[in-house]
Amino acid sequence: MDKVWLKSYPPDVPVEIDVSLYPSLVDLIEDSFQKYAERSAFACMGQTITYAELDRQSRNLAAWFQRKGLLPGARVAVMLPNMFQYPITMMAILRAGCVVVNVNPMYTARELEHQLKDSGAEAIVILESCAPALEKIIANTAIKHVVVASVGDLLGIKGLFVNFMLHHIQKHIPDFHFENATLFNDALASGAQTPLTAVKIGPDDLAFLQYTGGTTGTPKGAMLLHRNIVANVQQTYAWLAPIFKKKIKNEQTVTLVALPLYHIFSLTVCGLLMPSIGALGILVPDPRDVKELIKVFKTYSVNFFPSVNTLYNALLHDPEFEELDFSNLILAQGGGMAVQEVVARRWFKVTGIPIIEGYGLSETSPAVTCAPINAVEYSGTIGLPLPSTEVSIRDEAGNAVPMGQPGEICIRGPQLMAGYWKRPEETAQVMTADGFLKSGDIGTIDERGFIKVIDRKKDIILVSGFNVYPNEIEEIVAEHPGVLEVAAIGVADSHAGEVVKLFIVKKDPFLVEKEIAGFCRERLTGYKRPRFIEFCNELPKSNVGKILRKALREKEKLPAQV
Repeated sequence: MDKVWLKSYPPDVPVEIDVSLYPSLVDLIEDSFQKYAERSAFACMGQTITYAELDRQSRNLAAWFQRKGLLPGARVAVMLPNMFQYPITMMAILRAGCVVVNVNPMYTARELEHQLKDSGAEAIVILESCAPALEKIIANTAIKHVVVASVGDLLGIKGLFVNFMLHHIQKHIPDFHFENATLFNDALASGAQTPLTAVKIGPDDLAFLQYTGGTTGTPKGAMLLHRNIVANVQQTYAWLAPIFKKKIKNEQTVTLVALPLYHIFSLTVCGLLMPSIGALGILVPDPRDVKELIKVFKTYSVNFFPSVNTLYNALLHDPEFEELDFSNLILAQGGGMAVQEVVARRWFKVTGIPIIEGYGLSETSPAVTCAPINAVEYSGTIGLPLPSTEVSIRDEAGNAVPMGQPGEICIRGPQLMAGYWKRPEETAQVMTADGFLKSGDIGTIDERGFIKVIDRKKDIILVSGFNVYPNEIEEIVAEHPGVLEVAAIGVADSHAGEVVKLFIVKKDPFLVEKEIAGFCRERLTGYKRPRFIEFCNELPKSNVGKILRKALREKEKLPAQV
């Protein structure tokens, strides 16, 4: 195929990467431990951990996993926000030869149960405030070992104070009881008494089950092999390296890690790429705390800020942010959702640094494209394919469309997943005969190779960078005895990009919005809950009775009648 994008490639970016550089993520991680042992790896709540300490503690936890009988290939769930325990746990699981199953800490018991059962996870490392949700459903899963982490773990004397405040003053930690629970620090101490048995890990071994809805349906695990993530780390570094080498030189890159590490964008960029170059990651447990983000900018000389449109927008709306010194900031990277033009332009005006927008999917580890790092103007595109990546715009029949014409964005490259976990039929549905992944997004490519996303092919709702699937929302709301029919769509929102709106045909004439909102609050994570609820007499349907979400979306775009 004609790789038209190569003519627009930045001069210092290679066309291809060496996919054999590291046989596995463990090789990549342990290389960093050796190179940067004395450097600080992560900082959180005023405390730091060095690469040597990260090496020792992840080794101890890996040994504990082995001691508990977890064999190579066993799935281990991680339900943690951004705190020291996350990189330690993630790296420990990989070093034990096991598979990381990332779980959103905001998940309800129902959502958690689905992911644990589907993955067959045998162990979980969980934040203690999330433990009550696990307690409700653990009997229905294969979980044998529970490691409970407290916010104050690894924070020294300050950590004791933090835990005391959470337990006894703020009372944020509900009671829970597990027969075989182990405290995080106890697991580290126990593992220190046992040597880690070396495990042979190859490029084709499974590293992550990263749950996503794909392009449709119930969340499923994208099987990301060691070679997939290693490749994407290299691809992303190849694209960003020129600016790091030019602006940082021999100094340590400081990265603000506000996006949750359980999200694939942050996982690859902040959790693996940055350690591979010996960077310091400033972990922010709650990215919604804008004042804390501003405090980080004041305390540290932040060089790199990967984020999403909603977070950039929130910072720009705080007057204190404009007063900060941005002289050390060299790169802001946008992903997870589209960056809005008004946000991009205002960010550049305030900071003097453009937002470099990229595009990716959980199925692609995730990065597929990125804007050139020397861009200063908002282009409305998602940039160019990364090294060793091919993008083809195709019609419904799988044929490439003429340049400039819309079609489905299809992707091929070493970062492409091995398939969906235990779902060969669904894997086959998204793969073409020549090895391209059908993204479900409609886009165009111009004569310079720049790609633009026009719309999503399916009905996925993108809320602050997280996929929300109408089928799941409708299934839950339909369980309410007062609901006859329901449809869920995404509607535009200046903060989150999109939010969920429900259209409901009542079965109970006395049903009110407040009751539906409460029903959803008990069963759905915050970003999945409907922001708007509209009751109607009927829903638009096809001639075979299928509810037409497209008609509802078009209705929302119509101007109000006067």
